[in-house]
Amino acid sequence: METPTPNRPLSDIWQCVRDRLRTDVGDAAYNSWLKQLELTNIHDDRVLMSVPTRFMRDWVVSHYAEKIRTAWSEEAGAEPQIDILVRPSGQSAPVLKNTLAETTTEKPVDQSLAEAGAPLDPRCTFENFVVGKANELAYAAAHRVAEADNVPFNPLYLYGGVGLGKTHLMHAIAWHIRQRDPTRRVIYLSAEKFMYQFIRSLRYKDVMQFKQLFRSVDVLMIDDVQFISGKDSTQEEFFHTFNALVDQNRQVIISGDRSPCNLDGMEERMRSRLGWGLVADIHQTDYELRIGILQSKVQHMGAKNVPQQVLEFLAHRITSNVRELEGALTRVLAYSNLVGRPITLETTQEVLRDLLRANDRRITIEDIQKRVAEHYNIRISEMHSARRARAVARPRQVAMYLAKQLTSRSLPEIGRKFGGRDHTTVMHAVKRIDELRQNDSTLSEDIDLLRRMLET
Repeated sequence: METPTPNRPLSDIWQCVRDRLRTDVGDAAYNSWLKQLELTNIHDDRVLMSVPTRFMRDWVVSHYAEKIRTAWSEEAGAEPQIDILVRPSGQSAPVLKNTLAETTTEKPVDQSLAEAGAPLDPRCTFENFVVGKANELAYAAAHRVAEADNVPFNPLYLYGGVGLGKTHLMHAIAWHIRQRDPTRRVIYLSAEKFMYQFIRSLRYKDVMQFKQLFRSVDVLMIDDVQFISGKDSTQEEFFHTFNALVDQNRQVIISGDRSPCNLDGMEERMRSRLGWGLVADIHQTDYELRIGILQSKVQHMGAKNVPQQVLEFLAHRITSNVRELEGALTRVLAYSNLVGRPITLETTQEVLRDLLRANDRRITIEDIQKRVAEHYNIRISEMHSARRARAVARPRQVAMYLAKQLTSRSLPEIGRKFGGRDHTTVMHAVKRIDELRQNDSTLSEDIDLLRRMLET
């Protein structure tokens, strides 16, 4: 054994202790339980060490305390009392002069979080999110969670169709929390990556480290939770992780493509847990919101040569989702910059010919009428009839609303397809459905479901 001297750095002693422990217990056990052990303080014959959680502290004390004491005494030439503490959430061990803490920059917990999580898009902030009636509740809830010192509702569950802004809000929450308090441990990842990490831990017999990592965070954010529907083992682990974090008053934020009660293939207890806190949906965008999104993107990109009529054309014709809308604008701007031609309505139609054709081909008013009639179990002929019974009139209004949202047809054209009705009737139907969606979650979900089926 190397004889310790007064000049031997404590960092050298501590590193040798760690090496001895790794050799003694093996790589798997060391990585799971001892890698996050940090030297905190030395006072007389007491050596203080710390770990991030009580669960880990109890395990280390029960299984490895004697091995730690033996390794320390053999390296330092003394038999100290070893005390293992739980360090405050999000903090590393205090810095000690002339010790390992002064010379190392390793932060195992933070490093593990970075490796397990997904990267955040720097463009997806609250400042870059355009708010309208379709997403105002989701935005307000996300901002409240990001600003709160205490958990306001748990979990926050955001849902909506593809490309409507769920992931943008998730990234914005994470950025805002990290900016307000860099010590908070935030992990964001997709449900698919959560499943991959879990399967990997089973394969390499590292489940305890997986559990410890995900149950020690301050904020857990899981995107596209519908991905684990039907995957029983992953659901089981997610269920217990969810409960452990909620019990510790840690924030959980989830996103999905539909409300918790409509997640097919998800266990009933999991659907119930997901609906515990605040459920906020994001509707399909309306024309005003689409214009606002395009104007914001033009401003953000510094493009000053985009005519307003081009923005209005895009907002009218591309209604499926925000992602497709922004992608269309990007194509138009790129074409103008690369080819050197000014942006006009004609060049826009030329550049987006394939996209516009796909949108026109994808949905017709007849398709909408057929799908809505099937959904509400009425005859297609009722779409053209004069009947005003609510069981018929409401589905007819829904079909008019979808025709306005999903096709480029004018109001008079839509009216003619519904039994020769006047354009004012269509306007009234669109306005009425817009109003009802704000307070009737069932109707809103029906419309979102119909839209997704039509766009598929």
